[in-house]
Amino acid sequence: MNTNSAEILREKGISPSVQRVAIYDYLMTHFTHPTVDEIFKDLSPSIPTLSKTTIYNTLTLFLEHGLIDSFTTDDNTAHYDGNVQSHAHFQCSQCGEIYDIPMPKTEAPQLEGFEINGMKVFYYGICEKCRKKEI
Repeated sequence: MNTNSAEILREKGISPSVQRVAIYDYLMTHFTHPTVDEIFKDLSPSIPTLSKTTIYNTLTLFLEHGLIDSFTTDDNTAHYDGNVQSHAHFQCSQCGEIYDIPMPKTEAPQLEGFEINGMKVFYYGICEKCRKKEI
């Protein structure tokens, strides 16, 4: 159990179970925007008692406490992101890989009667690796 992750969870009022610490550690070291299935596939060999329900519930808890972020891609797949700093995403239309990219400097519009709490920017196109394959 990573004591640093356990301490971070405790600071947020979350009891640091073995499963929760493993999932948090995974998101802090795998910036691949994994799905529940990917997290399960990677962690279940070392934690045989882990279930997809536990992963889903843990991710929901982390989201509620602001420890992680999530987004849904066009195919309605939920992805989870351990990087909660301001950034945008880019998804390659050929390989499907999702990349973190610096957030463009924009200000939220002033909309009368609305309260803006956040913004997500998602770009689509062809990544550098796939473009090199075309050449």
